Amino acid sequence: MAMADTIRVNPIECTGHGVCAELLPELISLDEWGYPLIDPRPVPPALDRDARRAVAACPALALKLTRSEKAQPVRNSAGSFSPGGTHPPGPPLGRTPPEPPDN
Repeated sequence: MAMADTIRVNPIECTGHGVCAELLPELISLDEWGYPLIDPRPVPPALDRDARRAVAACPALALKLTRSEKAQPVRNSAGSFSPGGTHPPGPPLGRTPPEPPDN
């Protein structure tokens, strides 16, 4: 399985300077308050250098690149493939859906 870098932001550390979005507009946009909205997909190889530069330039040191395995398609319960290694919708792991009310 191949490895890929993904950009992550620490929202506690981020102070909304916006330098990251200036350096990497292909993957980072800003919300109405100037805080980054990060594209969750892996960084394409062509943007790897720019991503590293954006991480290094962050004045608050709130960005990082994390290496993870590239998601592979997974067959869902209907027998088709779910893109990006996601599973069919359902309750979060460790949680059960609430019981319907008795009528």
